Amino acid sequence: MPSEKYYITTAIPYATQKPHIGNCYDHVAADMLARWKRMQGYDVWFLAGIDEHGEKVETKAAQEGITPQQFADRITAGMQSVLRSVDVQYDQFIRTTDDYHEAAVAAAFQKLYDQGDIYKSEYEGNYCTPCESFWTPSQLVDGKCPDCGRPVALAKEEAYFLRQSKYQAWLEQYYAEHPDFIVPISRKNEMLNTFIKPGLQDLCVTRSTITWGVPVPFDPKHVVYVWIDALSNYATAVGFNAAENSDQYRKYWPADLHVIGKDICRFHVITWPILLHALGEPQPKRVFAHPWLLFGQDKMSKSRGNVIYADELAELIGGDAVRYYMLVEMPLAVDGSITREAVLERCNSDLANILGNLVNRTLAMTNKYFGGVIPAPGAPAALELGLQALALETVERTATALEECRIADAIETILALAKRLNKYIDETLPWALAKDESKREYLGTVLYHLLEGIRYLAALFAPSMPATAESILRQLQPTRDAAQTLREIWPTLGVFGGLPSGEKVTETPTPLFARIDTEKVLQANE
Repeated sequence: MPSEKYYITTAIPYATQKPHIGNCYDHVAADMLARWKRMQGYDVWFLAGIDEHGEKVETKAAQEGITPQQFADRITAGMQSVLRSVDVQYDQFIRTTDDYHEAAVAAAFQKLYDQGDIYKSEYEGNYCTPCESFWTPSQLVDGKCPDCGRPVALAKEEAYFLRQSKYQAWLEQYYAEHPDFIVPISRKNEMLNTFIKPGLQDLCVTRSTITWGVPVPFDPKHVVYVWIDALSNYATAVGFNAAENSDQYRKYWPADLHVIGKDICRFHVITWPILLHALGEPQPKRVFAHPWLLFGQDKMSKSRGNVIYADELAELIGGDAVRYYMLVEMPLAVDGSITREAVLERCNSDLANILGNLVNRTLAMTNKYFGGVIPAPGAPAALELGLQALALETVERTATALEECRIADAIETILALAKRLNKYIDETLPWALAKDESKREYLGTVLYHLLEGIRYLAALFAPSMPATAESILRQLQPTRDAAQTLREIWPTLGVFGGLPSGEKVTETPTPLFARIDTEKVLQANE
């Protein structure tokens, strides 16, 4: 079992509104990967957080007649509640208003200025307030922000700039020497062709027209702009400080994986590496810039009335079902899609029909034909040998897919094993075998292979559907602690046959997922 560390982070969203289900993908995906690494024995540190500074927070707070901190407190509490609804269990939650973070950002800014990587000038350009980003005319799309599609406005103000242009050659060389730094590779090509090869621009890194932020230490009328303040959270959370780094930082840095959305890719794979390089710090090992989860074919927006919230959906179908849909419907390189109808259909087909029905009827047959005792298997025939091979292959293919951040592929691979187990029931007809006493040994072999296959499913689905995995194991081995079993299960998957015979399964199987009357539920939630 590995014993090395694994440090994984999510992007930190702005503290401006309740996150919709698309905003939660970072956290569910990172939570899944963190759980998977823990199962393998890694010393995992999983960081989530929120960006509480900036113009939008200051403006919204003023509109409500409260302080920016009061506004941020409310939004942050709401976000944490949403994450709990889908069972995201981070080790640390950072807020950019945390004292230690602000002190570290100020120290880093001072160091960058002292060594000439930050300079004072004046900025005039196209500014997008929602994205808090300046754009050159060539970067605009139809005269609008290329990230969010909203109108931009000309802005002019005194500001400090990061000398990104100074590090263009270094960054291109780093990309060449680290081909796995950005996932998927299409994002790397986009960054190179759109932002780097045309000539890397220096970046505006302070604002003087707002006060809600980290003051520049030597020029307090300026506050540190989002892309130094927010990006630094990944390092400050574990103890980075330009003055003196902590033991925790030395243990966990560099990050093994940053999980972010494609809309903020350029800051994480251009600005962040340059900041770290200029500060003399190691680079993160990989940045996974995932696509968006769209409502049908449209980007979610309150103004369009097409927003789905994870906590509201979890109340309807359960947190694990929400997690499952988000993870299985998001391809590696193209946008995923969500509608309420699609979620309910997936819940019925994959979770209730394929997985839930498999577990329920296998346990029921074990109780009916063997008094609930897990039978000892006889010599496997060709069908059983094929099933064993598939289970072992599923473990390997799932691990490979997750290493490559192909989360949807991993989920589909696991589901394929569940489908094969259902087909195995149809091929062997246990109810027919039970009528012939001479076939009793083979009946025991069949049921053992089904039960052991279900144990594999519990282990493999545990990172994506933790509550469901525990429920399966509680029913499969009711005398054992399901959570403890899951913590110890990964090494047992190398050889098919780890489920001990002679133990009893639960006497009363509990359905994992109730079948949903889609039409009725949709009408009730219109």
